[in-house]
Amino acid sequence: MKTAPEKLDTALQRGLSPVYLLSGAEPLQAGEAADAVRRAARAQGFTDREVFFIDRANSGPWDEIFAAAQALSLFSTRRVLEIRIPGSKPGTQGSAALQELAGLAGSDLLLMVITGELDWTAQKAAWVQALDAAGVWVDAQPVPAARFPEWIQARARAAGLTLDAEALQTLAQQAEGNLLAAAQEITKLRLSGFTQVGAGDVLASVTQSSRFDVSQLGEAVLRGDAPRALRVLAGLRAEGVEATLVLWALWQELRALWLMLLPGAPLSGVWSRNKPLQPAAVSRLRPLGRGFMARIDARLAAADRMIKGRQSGDAWDELAQAAAEFASGRTVLSLPVVESA
Repeated sequence: MKTAPEKLDTALQRGLSPVYLLSGAEPLQAGEAADAVRRAARAQGFTDREVFFIDRANSGPWDEIFAAAQALSLFSTRRVLEIRIPGSKPGTQGSAALQELAGLAGSDLLLMVITGELDWTAQKAAWVQALDAAGVWVDAQPVPAARFPEWIQARARAAGLTLDAEALQTLAQQAEGNLLAAAQEITKLRLSGFTQVGAGDVLASVTQSSRFDVSQLGEAVLRGDAPRALRVLAGLRAEGVEATLVLWALWQELRALWLMLLPGAPLSGVWSRNKPLQPAAVSRLRPLGRGFMARIDARLAAADRMIKGRQSGDAWDELAQAAAEFASGRTVLSLPVVESA
């Protein structure tokens, strides 16, 4: 049974499942989900816990893991078997082993498998389906930007804090994309003795800790939010993300919309995390024609040449202009003159 992190406590109150699969790209929620399962297990008498790490595909201490699982028949103690797969790929041997372990879990053995993010291909894997069918699958995905203030408000309320509208907006902007940073700032405010929090209190306490990824840039562009697109782009640059990766992300979104603008093309672009936003973006950009899309493509091509040293200029500036035009649907500046290498 697949569930969201915020619904796990309710599920645990109904009873403990024999198997838990914890995955996702959001480390705070994934970590707190694992802690919640461990607490519930201890409360149910699972006093022992063994942890195993799988660090390479097609390898790992599977024999040792099975020995630990089968040793339960020799003792009366209840045990948690925790398997961590940071790379999210257990390999062929591991896939078969996890399916068998899912069948061994029960009243005296709780199996908890912790992975990173599982892409759409991995989610269909036999081992994932077996764990899901045998228990609970908690998938911790990044909180969308539109829901981030709501998440902060709920977190603050649980900590006994009341944030006014301005304080909420300030904290959301300062910690955008980083749930861990937001949670830490809420804890700092609580430990400082606050109950009612204003924007000034947040500014005095908070440090700039935004964390972005390239999918957020694509999301802002597809939504037509040029100010946020530029803010995300600046965050990516400050965090040392390679310009090539940013270029690739924008080109992927452009390519998807370009294909959808072809005559007779269905309103369903290529797969990406932002696919649900593609139809609305097509409707917004269709009146501008494919010539507008060609202009964005030319800007990205110029940024590519700048990255490779084949054209003078700042690739990040060109990427910013491309993102702003892509999001706003308006020309920002004239295209630079192309200089051959």
